[in-house]
Amino acid sequence: MTTRKKDSSTTRRRFLTTAAAGAAAATMTAPAIAQGTGPISMRWQSTWPAKDIFHEYALDYAKKVNDMTGGDLKIEVLPAGAVVPAFGLLDAVSKGTLDGGHGVMVYHYGKQTALALWGSGPAYAMDANMLLAWHKYGGGKELLVKLYNSIGANVVSFPYGPMPTQPLGWFKKPVTKADDLQGVKYRTVGISIDVFTGLGAAVNALPGGEIVSAMDRGLLDAAEFNNASSDRLLGFPDVSKVCMLQSYHQNAEQFEILFNKTKYDALPERLRAIIAGATEAAGQDMSWKAIDRYSQDYEGMQAKDNVKFYKTPDSVLQKQLDIYDEVVKKKSAENPLFKEIVESQQAFAKRATQWEQDTVVNRRMAYNHYFGPKKT
Repeated sequence: MTTRKKDSSTTRRRFLTTAAAGAAAATMTAPAIAQGTGPISMRWQSTWPAKDIFHEYALDYAKKVNDMTGGDLKIEVLPAGAVVPAFGLLDAVSKGTLDGGHGVMVYHYGKQTALALWGSGPAYAMDANMLLAWHKYGGGKELLVKLYNSIGANVVSFPYGPMPTQPLGWFKKPVTKADDLQGVKYRTVGISIDVFTGLGAAVNALPGGEIVSAMDRGLLDAAEFNNASSDRLLGFPDVSKVCMLQSYHQNAEQFEILFNKTKYDALPERLRAIIAGATEAAGQDMSWKAIDRYSQDYEGMQAKDNVKFYKTPDSVLQKQLDIYDEVVKKKSAENPLFKEIVESQQAFAKRATQWEQDTVVNRRMAYNHYFGPKKT
């Protein structure tokens, strides 16, 4: 009888000792957030006005991350200018003034011209989705890390959200030839600054929220921003009734998610994995929302705002390509990283675009079949 009690007591002590050791181990290995420290909060800023659909995309991204982490990471996104000007986002995130941000890489053109190769230009016949394919699978991701390291930027970058081809822009009258751009006071950003300067325009790089007021005051004769929804929300139809569609100056742009690297590296591995998945999911969702909203506003600007849309003449498009090649040649000679990225993009694009051009059917025939003029 005494022996059974002793054995039972010994077993119980062993169980309690093992349980305590297990709990201690769990405490040591669990992320800090599971130890009752509460959710991690981040303050971000976008580079867009609060009313722009781009800021909506930034909010969509934050919500997706917040939801997918179950509230363990909470991102708050402020509009452009709330903390720093739109073009000051990279510095603010790098220094830790902001924990992160939502913008585009062409806005960092003044820091390192090669950053604009993520979207500013014809992308060697790739669209934005193909350029993102190059980024993920063709070496772009590693090159972007080298670029940011070259300027000492303490950031982690996630390109996402492929954008459709952007219009040539809003003008006082239709552009019929390249010479029509001579002397025009024009807004653009990135490598497009060099391209339109080569076309004879007097270029002024302004953030999105400042463009319409500049046109209204006569500081600009013409401008491009991005898409039907943004342009309509920002008020372009109030200052111009002529929009030229199709251009090579921003043929393949995408958004950029920026994290302060110190803050990002301190996150538990689980949250970093969720961020990666949420970024890709948000990019696809943004593409679907863009198709819905841009087509609605494109239709609305014609029906309600009396805007006339014209296709940019092929002669202007060809001139853009010729000048872009000259700009790239010059910048490649000045900047070895620029040259390395261009060569990487060209190698990927040659293979990917041949596959696309040979494989994907031109949908114009189907469009005309269903929605074009009916044959009698």
